[in-house]
Amino acid sequence: MEATTIDLRLHTKSLMAAVSRGEEVIISYRGKRRAKLVPLDDTASERASVNPLFGLWASDKEQPSVEEQVRQLCQPRSFGDVD
Repeated sequence: MEATTIDLRLHTKSLMAAVSRGEEVIISYRGKRRAKLVPLDDTASERASVNPLFGLWASDKEQPSVEEQVRQLCQPRSFGDVD
């Protein structure tokens, strides 16, 4: 299915219904294809939630708390003796 940006603005609900049925919608702007609406792959969102890098340092007990890190970032910086 093809639609313009005006269709996207005015008929978003019907375009989303088409995507929900499994259709792909090509969005054109000034006569040129610019974007594609596709159904969301549920497995992709599940993979993102179990990203192995999320909580990478969770087991590191020597890390300061978030509050302590924020306090350190908010302290004025010292650049030594500047003449």
